[in-house]
Amino acid sequence: MAIRLFRTHGFRLAFAAILAALLALETACAEWKVTPKGEVSTTEAFLVALVLAFFIRTFFVQAFKIPSESMLNTLLVGDHLLATKFDYGVYIPFTDIQLYKGHDPQRGDIIIFEYPRDPSVSFIKRIIGVPGDVIEVRNKQLYRNGEPVREDYIRVDEPNNVVPVRDVFGPVTVPPDSYFCMGDNRDNSMDSRFWGFVKRRAIQAKARRIYWSWDGPLDVRWSRIGRAIH
Repeated sequence: MAIRLFRTHGFRLAFAAILAALLALETACAEWKVTPKGEVSTTEAFLVALVLAFFIRTFFVQAFKIPSESMLNTLLVGDHLLATKFDYGVYIPFTDIQLYKGHDPQRGDIIIFEYPRDPSVSFIKRIIGVPGDVIEVRNKQLYRNGEPVREDYIRVDEPNNVVPVRDVFGPVTVPPDSYFCMGDNRDNSMDSRFWGFVKRRAIQAKARRIYWSWDGPLDVRWSRIGRAIH
């Protein structure tokens, strides 16, 4: 029952937890000012702040910056976004012990995940296929389970230039606990067409909202700030 409640009200609980953490941090800072003996205690407050920051970043929310054009026009270079960590489950750091199962990733979700060829690098792409889906690309048109998929969010820079693998791919069947992911900028994205499937355990977060966007210090994209990501 508690897990079901968390699924339904995940955002509310996450922000409640963050608020509680901030209140605890405020208390720690108050203790930092002066101890009962009249001595300044910075070590305890600093450690509390570190623990809280680690807790929030590990289990709830993490910030990311978009460095490339693979998700144009959904995400631009210089977009800074917030991604939630609890949607697909929560694990104890550095273990495979799961604290909360979460829900299954869905088609269309924009996710941050460990790059299959180098887990130290994080990628961001859109989920195109879930376990059991048959994915195929014919002359730039995506087919899922034999049916053409309408994708209003994609960008195609070379509509008349058909390239093998990039524009003619599959069919392949998505295996269990795996996902087929592609960038929205289809002609300029290294994704599952080239390096295969994304394991569920490799998914780090779900992209939620742009909190800052600029193309340099003098070019802030005010209209993008606060925009939901979908």
